[in-house]
Amino acid sequence: MGESLSPWTPSCNGSIRVELSGHRTTSDSGALLLREALDNSGVIAALEDHLVDHRDPDRVRHSLASQLRTLVLQRSMGWIDLSDTDTLRRDPLWQLACSDARGTTPLAQDRPSQATLSRLLTCLGRDDNIDTVHEGLLRLAIWRLTSLNGGERPKHLTLDIDGLPIEVHGHQGGSAFHGLYGTRIYSPLVASVAETGDMVGGLLREGNAGPAESADTWIPHLVRRLNESTGAKVKVRIDAGFTGNDTLEALEERNIEYLGRLRSNTSLQRLAAPYLKRPRGRPPEQPREWCHDLEYQADAWPSPRRVVLVVQERPDDLLLHAFFLVTNLSQFDWPPEKILALYRKRGSAEAHMGEVKSSLDVHLSSTDRGASSVQDVMARNEVSLLLSLYAYQVLHGLRCLLEQQTRQGWSLRRMREQVLKVAATLAVHARRITVHLGDAADKWWPSLLKGLPRLTALT
Repeated sequence: MGESLSPWTPSCNGSIRVELSGHRTTSDSGALLLREALDNSGVIAALEDHLVDHRDPDRVRHSLASQLRTLVLQRSMGWIDLSDTDTLRRDPLWQLACSDARGTTPLAQDRPSQATLSRLLTCLGRDDNIDTVHEGLLRLAIWRLTSLNGGERPKHLTLDIDGLPIEVHGHQGGSAFHGLYGTRIYSPLVASVAETGDMVGGLLREGNAGPAESADTWIPHLVRRLNESTGAKVKVRIDAGFTGNDTLEALEERNIEYLGRLRSNTSLQRLAAPYLKRPRGRPPEQPREWCHDLEYQADAWPSPRRVVLVVQERPDDLLLHAFFLVTNLSQFDWPPEKILALYRKRGSAEAHMGEVKSSLDVHLSSTDRGASSVQDVMARNEVSLLLSLYAYQVLHGLRCLLEQQTRQGWSLRRMREQVLKVAATLAVHARRITVHLGDAADKWWPSLLKGLPRLTALT
């Protein structure tokens, strides 16, 4: 467990004696909880059944399942880099949490190296595997949606689509400098379920991709798979970057309901002009707003579409403000005020996507190696993005369980620091491994352990 070093006494208190004695200790005992949730989802077993392993069976030391657990669990706990598995190579709990073996065997096994995990990303990024990795993320989301609701699947879902620009360092294939962000980026799309915060899809795109590039094919495919998996009626909510004619036509051709914001232009301003008049009388101290149901046909649109004009009056502002929403939701079931209320709920989706970047520190670092093409680099980085979303889903599952048990809100960062980053000491006796948790586990672990049996795998 590491060599013993000379004792150290801090100057603040001479009674303290600090030693690195190599005892079986860890600060990541929460990885066991995450492993339990990951196993209950059944996603690793499903991936192992469907992934194509190109390795020579006689030379395999680490199964695909153990490597996938390593990446997903380490990212969940904040260990983002592939090289972190080497940093944790002597941590006994990580040996237990990621291994396929039972008993005390994992404690004597080596952990996969950085090179091994890098080869895993290449394997997962192959054409015969990448679709399986995408399906695994959807499976995690469906498990999360149903396991905490008594197995009952949702009837209605709102799918939020947004860009998630990710800064890259160096010149990774497919990345490009973006003037708005002042750095080189990739420009992936991410899809989340508005009602629950679950991430159901991710698509890596080049850094110079337009806002709606590939959206007209990717969004309908995702809606179809979500509908097939849950049976729910799925609505799509998008911002102004996705309301071009190609995306809207693709949704309409498949009878997918959508709602999005339109970019302002002179034609829309002329359409709004008759409604930008203040009512008679002294304006109130509180802001007011009005919604108007209209039709509008842009130059690129083959026919008029329903739009909702939102006019806002703000105190101490001489001018009225206005913006347009476009939708194919029926006027009878969805009056203008209800349309506006639905669109405003996009804020929660954007918060969840921000949490993916901040809590999981998503970064894509696969570079051109040897004869690697830009497509190879993009494929490895797409797998890396998807595995980060896997990590989010496992954390989110425990977070939602903890919120149900404690009846209070939790951020992923707070849950990781207060609930999962708990010190523990491992003792081995007669092939029995005992994990002695620190006092920090007393407050929240009983609540989580009470609810974990309800996290059952999909059938």
